[in-house]
Amino acid sequence: MRPANKTKLTQIYVARISPQPKTFCAWDTEQKGLALLVRPNGYKAYKVAYAFQGRTRWYHLAAVNEISLGQARRLAQEVMYQKAQGKDPQGEKRAQRQSGTFADLVESYFSQHAEKANRSWKQARYLIDRHLLPRWGGLVPSAITRAQVKALMREVTAPVLANQTLAAASAIFSWAIREEEVAGVTVNPCLKVKRNVVTSRERILSDSELPKFWSAFSQQGLPGETLKLILLTGQRPGEVSAMKREHIRDGWWEMPGEPVAELGWPGTKNGRSHRVWLPGPAVEQPRGAMRFPSVTKLKLSATMGAVCAQLGVTEKVTPHDLRRTHGTFVTRLGFGREAMNRIQNHVEGGIGSVYDRYGYADETQRIMEAVAGEIVRLAEGRPAEAKVVALRA
Repeated sequence: MRPANKTKLTQIYVARISPQPKTFCAWDTEQKGLALLVRPNGYKAYKVAYAFQGRTRWYHLAAVNEISLGQARRLAQEVMYQKAQGKDPQGEKRAQRQSGTFADLVESYFSQHAEKANRSWKQARYLIDRHLLPRWGGLVPSAITRAQVKALMREVTAPVLANQTLAAASAIFSWAIREEEVAGVTVNPCLKVKRNVVTSRERILSDSELPKFWSAFSQQGLPGETLKLILLTGQRPGEVSAMKREHIRDGWWEMPGEPVAELGWPGTKNGRSHRVWLPGPAVEQPRGAMRFPSVTKLKLSATMGAVCAQLGVTEKVTPHDLRRTHGTFVTRLGFGREAMNRIQNHVEGGIGSVYDRYGYADETQRIMEAVAGEIVRLAEGRPAEAKVVALRA
């Protein structure tokens, strides 16, 4: 047997220790029984190991990003104190977990992990509440089988929605296994379940559809104004719906990449800060006139569905299709795909994009005004401006 890896753990040591091809532990010399577990994928967690009735017990404390080293030592001390009293903390924890249901696991997952680490946790929560809890809420998590997961995929008729629900369920089971949250759950039943094959959407609003949708949006109040703003700026629906007054500076919308909890800003989808010009037509919208109450993505989708039904549109349109329509206008007016990617905050890669944040300010402003002006012209049914060319005698 190789000698135990013992050292006095420090925050710097925990942060810098590198994973190895196999899982290993670094044992703390200051607190008996405390170990830092490191897996090949980089996951790190604090564990407590102790002997009970001739067998080694492993008590999971938390991942290293959830508690401090000092907290881990205090918790380990409590576990060792219970062991000294003849108790089995891990056995009691397992017995307590076995009585829990899938609904209990869902609550633990969101309160301990998803609400802190997942920017789109509200969308995942909606899918779970609607599709998983009615079916699995009262079941013991370890009893949920792959056959039940496949049945779920068949019952959720919308292919994309079924895939998203499957991903949400898989995330819960993966977290439970990783954190040893539920006794008996050692296999994720969602693994190897076939996802639905979906084709990428190419839907945009045609020139003839623009006036109809524009007029219908005007009848939908704040959600309709928000849908107009998506169409006029080309930004993501989730980001437009969460627009904050504090991020508007001198006509520019400056979006922090990371969440801002005190403002309720979720951060951008790709985690990169983004800066886009707000064109005149967008600022003139009621929402652009410093009205920023939150409109959820679900409300936007519902409003778009109502508009499609009102107009009798058979090929449905989503809020994201408005963003795609704006991007199409960027290239249609001759500004190029690179400009479209920059305006819509697509990841281009390369260090240049980090340092060239303001280099295209004048061009971006010109593009945004031109695209918004053309969209509004078509939406309002106005003829194109005639181009006057002077003829030489």
